[in-house]
Amino acid sequence: MTTTEPACLESLRVLYQNDDYIVVDKHWDIRIDSKMWYEKHTVQAQLRHRFPQLADPDTYYGFRFCHQLDFSTSGALCVALNKAAAGQAYRCFKDRTVTKAYLALVRGWVEEETQTLGFSIGKNTSEGKTHMMCIEGTQGCENPKPCQTEVTVLEFGTYDGEPVTKVLLQPLTGRTHQLRVHCSAMGHPIVGDFTYSLGVDDSPYRMMLHAHFLHIPLEPQPLLVSAGDPFLPTVDPKWLPQRSLRTLEGTVEALLERRVEEERKRREEEERGKREKEERRKGRRGQRCEEESEEQRRQCQAWLSEWAGD
Repeated sequence: MTTTEPACLESLRVLYQNDDYIVVDKHWDIRIDSKMWYEKHTVQAQLRHRFPQLADPDTYYGFRFCHQLDFSTSGALCVALNKAAAGQAYRCFKDRTVTKAYLALVRGWVEEETQTLGFSIGKNTSEGKTHMMCIEGTQGCENPKPCQTEVTVLEFGTYDGEPVTKVLLQPLTGRTHQLRVHCSAMGHPIVGDFTYSLGVDDSPYRMMLHAHFLHIPLEPQPLLVSAGDPFLPTVDPKWLPQRSLRTLEGTVEALLERRVEEERKRREEEERGKREKEERRKGRRGQRCEEESEEQRRQCQAWLSEWAGD
């Protein structure tokens, strides 16, 4: 159940579970794990409390987290329950076949209904900002790498009387703080993002960024989970929607259809490449056989000539 109350040890919401994976709805303002003794409330601690029998003594934290979510971000978080399952999920993330979509409330009204942000992001080495990331061209930006985020506007409204936009964010790459940095760079920082507002945006009870949707193309059965929408007036009456451009469900469905089609084309390209490689290999082998046969004929002819001469 979505709430504005802080996390506690018992507030673990499970979205999906089988023998290999658990997907939880991570609470906002809670770490996934921590080696600090004073960090009592972590997702790892919640899992140990709820599922002590599933903790793996061969791992430091007891559970294998397949990916990361920031301390301030809520939403779908996948946990592998064994080494083989973790390996399969890791490969999907490594190969960038995983589809993730986040909900956010951002400051101001975003004019472009759909856009792709392509700011390269690097580590901020400026004094007092080493815990932050920054876009290429920023003073102190170190080792910027290409990043892409697709932005789709869902609704316009106000938060605590100020104009805001509800957007769906799809990261096409996986840089640290990518969504927060990209939103800030386009001039529409995420509501409640204390870090990237340089401490100014501190009145909301949380940062309004939520991992809404997760699709991992596992074999034989893909993992598909939705973590709902916490940004509703019934949860937080300070958020007042005024005009809707498109539904969340329809937007996510279209996103997934497009992603599945892209994956199908990628697999077809791989198969075509394998076939062409095999055909080239067979062609080279046939050519060698033909060359060998020609050489054999030449040697045979030479031998016959010599034999006739004898």
